[in-house]
Amino acid sequence: MNDSVFHRLYEEYHQDVFQFLIYLVKNRHLSEDLMHEVYIRVFRAYDRFEGKSSEKTWLFSIAKNVAIDHFRKTAVRKKHSMEFFDWETQQLVSTERIPEEVSMLNEDKILLYKTLDTCTGDQKMVIIMRFFQDLSIAETADILGWTEGKVKTTQHRAIKALREKLIAKEGGDENAE
Repeated sequence: MNDSVFHRLYEEYHQDVFQFLIYLVKNRHLSEDLMHEVYIRVFRAYDRFEGKSSEKTWLFSIAKNVAIDHFRKTAVRKKHSMEFFDWETQQLVSTERIPEEVSMLNEDKILLYKTLDTCTGDQKMVIIMRFFQDLSIAETADILGWTEGKVKTTQHRAIKALREKLIAKEGGDENAE
């Protein structure tokens, strides 16, 4: 991989990938560290990039893996055991304050974002990709290595769960503003 390709990828996508990581891990400094890891992996793996997906979805896929690795390591450290961390079903509850990038969103998105902590890792990832990063269903499927049907199903379940939780937060009044 030559420098110009690396710089082009960095310039073109680093802001989107960085934002994606912030939405997932809720910590700016940690996101910066994870970004370094993403680009180390990009640098090492670019020769094997076959162009079956777009560079954008390939980069997001690497960022997703870096984030999942971080969550697994953290879970293991917290439990002081090698207990398996199930990304698909466990909730990613964070005690971090919401990052500046999130606080600049509109109120509805901030509320949605805060409620995402009650979703599974898979659901959270799909909602962030689809509604915060504006990725298509096809791009999301490509990044996650899923079928488009699985993305749609996971998105549907996440929206249903989020809607129920948001209604419960509002005291059960669906018409509450």
